Amino acid sequence: MNRISRFWICMLAASLLTLGGSCTDTPPDTPPDAAESQTIQIAYTEWASSVASANLVKAVFQEKLGIRCDLVSMSADRMWEAVAEGEVDAMLSAWLPDTHGHYMEKFGGRVVDLGANLEGTRTGLVVPEVKIGRLAAGTGIHKSYITIDSITEMPANAEKFNYRLIGIEPEAGIMRQTENAMETYGLGNFELIKSSESEMIDALARAIREQRWIVVTGWIPHWSFARWNLKFLEDPENIFGGEGRIHTIARIGLKDDMPEALRLLDNFRWEPEDVEQLMLWIEDDKGRFPYDKALRWVRANPDKVDAWMPKKDS
Repeated sequence: MNRISRFWICMLAASLLTLGGSCTDTPPDTPPDAAESQTIQIAYTEWASSVASANLVKAVFQEKLGIRCDLVSMSADRMWEAVAEGEVDAMLSAWLPDTHGHYMEKFGGRVVDLGANLEGTRTGLVVPEVKIGRLAAGTGIHKSYITIDSITEMPANAEKFNYRLIGIEPEAGIMRQTENAMETYGLGNFELIKSSESEMIDALARAIREQRWIVVTGWIPHWSFARWNLKFLEDPENIFGGEGRIHTIARIGLKDDMPEALRLLDNFRWEPEDVEQLMLWIEDDKGRFPYDKALRWVRANPDKVDAWMPKKDS
């Protein structure tokens, strides 16, 4: 066989292989798996509990359901607005009935309340209950270096607090409550410092190290209550309300667009000790890689995670 004949035989064989292969390959317009083609967007704010819950739910969506989950950080007021406008699909950080009650009044008719994902929350003004280094004379009892128990005692001790009350982002519901408390309890000589959660915690840590008087906006669940001895100041006028809940809020239409995702969000429930554990893991790593810590929690709590999974017949 001459060289030219061999060339055309090779070309014919290559053409047949190409045509045969094209019959067995997946056509380019074949849609991917339905779950893999979906993306859900969850809004959260830069609070320890919100970071923890958002990353946990993201881990469950991606590792258990194969649904991509994007987290979008924003302020508390923007979270509510974004869900109401359909800019994001859901949020997991609606503090009700008190702290975010005004947001529910404004946006409640334009969102879907899936109910509480955590119960037993509390907000208020918080001080360290850290003992001084020596025993009180003759009593054998350690005394706390901050000696007040109620918000009503703050005006008489304003100088010890350096006339400062350390808060967080101005849009947060607890800041609105704190402004009401300042008016109700006559704290006009205090300055409410607007900062961030991390800045507030840094100020608290420094004051505890130096045993200086400090009062901050505080809430539970929060990892700081596991790190230090802290106490809520009594609130006889109930400005901050009683025990509350954190709700999951979804956009209208999510049930039709992503029914499996909606069922997972609806099933999501955990306990204060659960979120405190995850928050501590995240904080112990200086807030880095919260998704990795959420994966760790998922693997350590398979029964709880299984209870959230959508049922085939639901």
